[in-house]
Amino acid sequence: MIVRIGYMPAPAAPDRDDLTALVLGLEREGFDSLWVSERPTGPAGDPVVALTYAAALTRRIKLGPAVMALPGRPPALVAQELASLDLLSGGRLLPAFGLGVRGTAEQQAFGVRRDQRAAMLEEALPLLRRFWSEDEVTHHGAFYDYDGLRLTPKPARHGFDVWLGGASDAELRRTGRLADGWLASFTTPAEAERGRLLVQRTAGEHGREIEEEHFGAVVPYRRGPVTPDLARRLSGAARRVHGPAEPDDVAPDLDHLERHLKRLMSAGLSKFVVFPLAPVDDWDGELADVRDTVLHLQTRKP
Repeated sequence: MIVRIGYMPAPAAPDRDDLTALVLGLEREGFDSLWVSERPTGPAGDPVVALTYAAALTRRIKLGPAVMALPGRPPALVAQELASLDLLSGGRLLPAFGLGVRGTAEQQAFGVRRDQRAAMLEEALPLLRRFWSEDEVTHHGAFYDYDGLRLTPKPARHGFDVWLGGASDAELRRTGRLADGWLASFTTPAEAERGRLLVQRTAGEHGREIEEEHFGAVVPYRRGPVTPDLARRLSGAARRVHGPAEPDDVAPDLDHLERHLKRLMSAGLSKFVVFPLAPVDDWDGELADVRDTVLHLQTRKP
């Protein structure tokens, strides 16, 4: 099993000095990748802009959104935007998509209805693959129409391994049918194993195979004890569709992060994106602490 460990900052307003310190620290300390979240109505900025800035500062770390909402974005423009970023970064982009955060404000920002999102994603994702690999695309569907559309540039490898997020059974089955990997979020080891098995089973039912090392998770960690407010937040975030979870089973403190990742590895996951639940004032110190705690688990070295 090849284990890779990336990092994602807590959502915050874009700050050039802060992002610079983070990405240079990740490159220096040997982390595998940088990931940024997306929430148009939240504090974070645009993920593609942040990843483009990070690409210009670095030469090694891979770059990914965790995760990028696809419904509401024109597939042709998404394909061009991400292919351009991939080329400029030297082939370091890791696309991961989802339906977007639930909530009326988020759906308004993307101009979609909640009951449209799944169908839009299922039509758009195969189109992205075609735009990235074919010279000319013709498609007439429920949401998108193209007649001999020629789109450039192409990604560095004329395609990507595309990951999907999500936790419901419908989202997991969609991953098995359409994606190359699954990126869980706020998951317990038991839920991670259940999700992986459902994705693999669904892929097999559709004559597909997802590589065993294409299962990962966004893993929050905390500093200090669990406050009542944090307990409520974590329980709600982890509840999904299968019941509440204990905070320590979702977001361990830093001292227990290694043990938590090992439990997720036993559940069949091997790609991890760790992120702090609280803002960080000193990236050099924070990344050094995380490095000393878990980076020895990483089996593919930079």
